[in-house]
Amino acid sequence: MELARDEYATHTAHDELLDRALQPRAAAQPLFDYLNSLNDGELAKRQQAVDATIMAMGITFTVYSEAGNIDRVWPFDPIPRVMGRKEWESIQAGLKQRLRALNLFINDLYNEQRIIKDGVFPAEVLEGSGNFRPQCVGITPRFGVWAHICGTDLVRDKDGTVYVLEDNLRVPSGVSYMLENRQVMKRIFPEVFRTTNILPVDDYPMQLYQMLASLSPREGEQPVIVVLTPGIYNSAYFEHSYLAQQMGAYLVEGSDMVVGADDIVYMKTITGLQRVDVIYRRIDDAFLDPEVFNPDSVLGTPGLMRAWRKGNVGIANAPGAGVADDKVVYAFVPEIIRYYLNEEPILANVPSYLCMIEEQRDYVLANLDKLVVKPANESGGYGMLIGPRATPEERDKFAKLIRNDPRNYMAQPTLEISTAPTLVDGILAPRHLDLRPFVLQSDQLYATTGGLTRVAMRKGSLVVNSSQGGGSKDTWIVEDAA
Repeated sequence: MELARDEYATHTAHDELLDRALQPRAAAQPLFDYLNSLNDGELAKRQQAVDATIMAMGITFTVYSEAGNIDRVWPFDPIPRVMGRKEWESIQAGLKQRLRALNLFINDLYNEQRIIKDGVFPAEVLEGSGNFRPQCVGITPRFGVWAHICGTDLVRDKDGTVYVLEDNLRVPSGVSYMLENRQVMKRIFPEVFRTTNILPVDDYPMQLYQMLASLSPREGEQPVIVVLTPGIYNSAYFEHSYLAQQMGAYLVEGSDMVVGADDIVYMKTITGLQRVDVIYRRIDDAFLDPEVFNPDSVLGTPGLMRAWRKGNVGIANAPGAGVADDKVVYAFVPEIIRYYLNEEPILANVPSYLCMIEEQRDYVLANLDKLVVKPANESGGYGMLIGPRATPEERDKFAKLIRNDPRNYMAQPTLEISTAPTLVDGILAPRHLDLRPFVLQSDQLYATTGGLTRVAMRKGSLVVNSSQGGGSKDTWIVEDAA
C-alpha cells in the first residue's frame, strides 16, 4: 500500500483515517493492517473487481447533460471511510434531535405559527419561502410528521468538528447507493468483514417499510405501498426501483394511479383497481397533483391532495415538507431546536450569514472572495459560488444576484472539509468528502448506521456530487477498541 506522500506533505485538512504522522487512527487500524498485508498490485486488482461488480449489478445514475449516454456507472472508491461507534452514537442522537424539531416546526408553520408569534422565527423568511404550500395550511398529518425521510449532509472541519451542512427534506436520495456500496465491499473484501466488527446497514429497507406502513389509514390490514417515480429518465430511477424491490412495494408512475369519486387512491392493475394506502413519492410537490399544483404536470395524479387531506392515503414525504428544506431556514435550526425541544443542539451548524439582513449582507458582499454563497432552494451543488475559486466576473455576477434578491441567498465560510485516503492510479491520495446519513420518523425514530459517503475524486475539489464528478465510499462504523 503506497501513500501519496507528496500530497500529504502539504495537507492541512483533517483526515478521517490518518493522523498528522500518517498513522492510522484507532478505528482504522484493522483496515490498514489488512491493506498492508496485500501483495503489490493486489489493490489495483480489487479496484478492477469493484468496477466489474458494479457493472454486473447495474448500479447507475443519470446525468441529464449527457443526452447521448444517459446512464453512467456509479463511481466507487474501495477504501472505506471508518468511524468509531462512540462518536457515531453521538452523531445519531444529534440527527434524531434535529428531525424531531424540524417536524414540530413544519407542523407549526402550517397551523398555529407559534414560533413566528413568539418572535423566534421571522415572518419575512416564511413569506419569501419558495417551498411553503398554502394548500397544506390547516393539515396535521399522522403523528404530526411531515418529513418522514431526511438525508442530512455532514462535514468535518480541519479542527475535527462535525457540522450539519444542510437538511434534505423534500425527496432525499442516495440511500440505495449506501446499501449497494456495502454489498460490493462484502464481495470484494470478504476477509475484512470476517475479522472486523463492522456494524450492518442492511436493515434500512425493513425500517423504511415499517415507517411507511405506519402511515396507512387502514390499520390492522396489510398496507398497499407504492413508490411514485417520475420514470426511467429521472437521475434517481435506479434508487426508486431498487427500494421498491427491496420493500416488496409497487413501483408506479402518476398515470398508473387514479383518485376515485370517493377520494380514495387506486392503482390500475390487470385485474382492476386496487386501493393504495401509502405513497412514497419521489417527485417534487409542483408535479404531484395537477389539480392543485402545476396544472401541466403529467408526472403526478389528479386528486392526490384531496385524498391526502381527507386522510385516505399516507404520503411520504408529505407535500409542503420542503418549507424547512431551505438554506435560509437552516440558519435558524439551532433556535428551532431550543424552542420546540428545550434542548441544546447536539450537532453544530456551519456559521452562516443571511443576505436578507443588511449588516450580514454588507459583510458577504465585501468578502465574496472568502465565502461560499448558496441560493435558498437549489440542491445538488448547483447555483453556488465558491468564492476563493471564482473569477472576479463570477463574483460580480453574484453580487448583483444578492442585491436583487437578498432573501434568496446565504453565505458560509469556506470550510476545509475532511479527507480520506482514496485510490488514485494505484496510490492512496487524500480526497475531500462528506457524509449523508438517513433518518426516518413516524411514531418512532431511526437513523442509519453511517450513511452515504460522497467523495470528490479530483485533487483539491470540494464538489462531491456524482453529477459533477464525485464518487462514493462505503462507510464503516466499527466497535471502539477496548
